[in-house]
Amino acid sequence: MRWLKTYLLTGLLIWVPVVITIWVLGIVVNTLEGVVPAFLSPQALFGFDLPGFRVLLVLVVLLVTGMLGANFLGKRLFSLSEKILGRIPLVRSIYHSVKQVSDTLLAPNGQAFRQAVMIRYPHQSSWSIAFLTGAPTGEIAAHLAGDFVSVYVPTTPNPTSGFFLLMPRAEVIPLNMSVDTALKYIVSMGVVSPPAS
Repeated sequence: MRWLKTYLLTGLLIWVPVVITIWVLGIVVNTLEGVVPAFLSPQALFGFDLPGFRVLLVLVVLLVTGMLGANFLGKRLFSLSEKILGRIPLVRSIYHSVKQVSDTLLAPNGQAFRQAVMIRYPHQSSWSIAFLTGAPTGEIAAHLAGDFVSVYVPTTPNPTSGFFLLMPRAEVIPLNMSVDTALKYIVSMGVVSPPAS
């Protein structure tokens, strides 16, 4: 019976990453296709279904928008549209919040996660991997005595949720491992160990 267990585990190790990858890609494709209005669907335009057409259409729109946003006229148009959105009460708060997060995470020169660090969390006798995200400023910094940094502690195995902490810089240990390596370590629940530096 040991051979049966070995083969089943080997099969799981081969298929689980493949199935999860296909599942995540399916969610992304379905989300992109859901953005396209019905009058731009392949059935409405050509009279028959064309797999991948809506995803391709979304990618083309993103590319064209990016090209427009990179030149002077496009920047002026987007700046004007932002001002208009900034005058609508409910839309203003949602738009600006989402824009700040997306600018931080998606900007080509952005540093959402600057460095992998180690901190004592959730209590003094345990350690967690976290990411340095910056330093507190303004009113927050005025209430803190000393040199503090902002860190994000992701949860395992889903690093998109986690905890935001303000910690004394002296209590944060910088790590040599890359952010990608630290993320793999966290997502794998410590199974995929980072290489020795």
